Amino acid sequence: MKKLMNYLMLSCQKAAALIDKKSLFGLTRKEKMMLKMHTSMCDICTAYQKQSLLLDKFLHSHIHSDNKNIVIANEKLKEQIILKLNRA
Repeated sequence: MKKLMNYLMLSCQKAAALIDKKSLFGLTRKEKMMLKMHTSMCDICTAYQKQSLLLDKFLHSHIHSDNKNIVIANEKLKEQIILKLNRA
């Protein structure tokens, strides 16, 4: 039983990778089960999963909307984003 639990249990890092993979490609049954087990016990990964879904929906709606201008109200945040984009 212990071997099975070690095989099925994910670290938070692996769970986050599966959460990201889920939104892009989908998961196998095994991966879905492993992620469900992990998120049932880990509040942080559950919150990350909710935030990830929210961001995906937000970005999808802006990408597919007629209005391509994204308004950033906070000028300081806007400057920080531009600086980081220029460094990349």
